[in-house]
Amino acid sequence: MNHSGQINDILNTIANLPLDEQGYIADIVSHRVHELQRDQLVARVKEAELNYQSGLVATGNANDLFAALSDD
Repeated sequence: MNHSGQINDILNTIANLPLDEQGYIADIVSHRVHELQRDQLVARVKEAELNYQSGLVATGNANDLFAALSDD
């Protein structure tokens, strides 16, 4: 079965639950998505910090950055 079929089956199963349980499931999924997004952001911040510490980050104002791009 493909993913869209599995998702449809899950949604149909949820639709047959009482409304309070549907809300509970929605809350759980929402919290999990936010947690994954937060984890991705933490990973991006760690990568940015490592790049900064390694000297791989350009600094300056917009004109400086555009000038550096045109030099390449």
